[in-house]
Amino acid sequence: MSDVFTARGRIQAMLDVEAALAEVESSLGVIPATAAKPIAEVCRAEHYDPTQLAEEARRAGNLAIPLVRRLRAQVAQKDDDASRYVHWGATSQDIIDTALVLQLRDSVPGIVADLHRASRAAAGHAKDHGRTVMAGRTWLQQSTPITFGLKSAGWFDALDRVQHQLQEAFDRTLVLQFGGASGTLAALGPRGIDVAGALGARLQLTVPPMPWHSHRDRIAALACALGVAAGTLGKIGRDLALLAQTEVDEVRDPPEDSGESSTMPQKRNPVHAATAVAAATRAPGLVATILSAMPQEHERGIGNWQAEWDALPELVGAVAESAAAMAGSLEHLIVDSTRMRANLDSTHGVIMAEAITMRLAPRLGKSQAHAIVAAACRRAMEERRHLRDVLLDDPSVANVLGKAEIVETLSPDRYLGATATFIERTLGERGPRE
Repeated sequence: MSDVFTARGRIQAMLDVEAALAEVESSLGVIPATAAKPIAEVCRAEHYDPTQLAEEARRAGNLAIPLVRRLRAQVAQKDDDASRYVHWGATSQDIIDTALVLQLRDSVPGIVADLHRASRAAAGHAKDHGRTVMAGRTWLQQSTPITFGLKSAGWFDALDRVQHQLQEAFDRTLVLQFGGASGTLAALGPRGIDVAGALGARLQLTVPPMPWHSHRDRIAALACALGVAAGTLGKIGRDLALLAQTEVDEVRDPPEDSGESSTMPQKRNPVHAATAVAAATRAPGLVATILSAMPQEHERGIGNWQAEWDALPELVGAVAESAAAMAGSLEHLIVDSTRMRANLDSTHGVIMAEAITMRLAPRLGKSQAHAIVAAACRRAMEERRHLRDVLLDDPSVANVLGKAEIVETLSPDRYLGATATFIERTLGERGPRE
């Protein structure tokens, strides 16, 4: 991934397109049969200075113009006649966009693979911890009991969706860009369609019905899918970071995967989670840039097409880092079920307030039951007593429910609702896929 979107990686992708173009045009008789070999021989990035090309590109308006000029000069040193057929019938955007598609083909599948790793790891936790009870949390406060398996199933559910959404968007971007100056291939006369078809086959890219120079919906859809993936990974990273807080300490990365502090020897920072949250923070702006670039003028945009050049590689890189980080974190996550139970019990049973309210409601009415339990919860917290004992001392409760019924109702393990069904349905319907 780190090599794909470097300056050298971008240059090589463009040269790959130029070499393929010469080869197919030569095979079709559009250019002399002898021209393809000398062109292909110098289509190697090491022959070109990225710094020099970048400086020339700033003046020319895009990288293809100086690259083609230098490519032609390199070919001329081998075969002056062949140099006349460099970039034959193409335009700069054909080379830049098709090279971008090749770069995406080399990079996005790695993200999909890491999303798959992360989803499988989450599915494993869902299977292993279906009965590992922990506190559910809403507004960062304990709410009602859930299981770590249910939380993990939610992660799997979302990861599985974004993995397949990204794959679908990626598949739609694997299309050739080849239209010449204004998207008509007029420079190639009657052979334009033949060249396009052969070039697509040579590069293993779909040939679209027509060139898409200023129609950026495929690129934008991919960016959106990457942005949603980043947000999903960031949500999981945020969950893991919160669960790893010192005061919570329910999950943690292994020591070898934790970050260290430069001054505090005891610190074990959740660096994988931080990577995912940081990517989720960066992604919306990058996606917005690509969406903002969609209204491009006529047959070739000015400024908006160019805005994609840095935004899309940065987005791909950020999501790639996030997916790899979350896959690694989930695969090696240490789950502390004892600590989960201790945190669940730390509120003296008030986490079961809804359960006891619903048990009382048929006999006392919902409003009265709610008021009684709310008052009991306040007393339990103020007096540091278990809610069970406060309820047993309250005649309005004790006269309605016996001790055994109260104890049973306040058991977190008995108040998990459809948890098992949700986990089973989530894992059973969609995975985990091999």
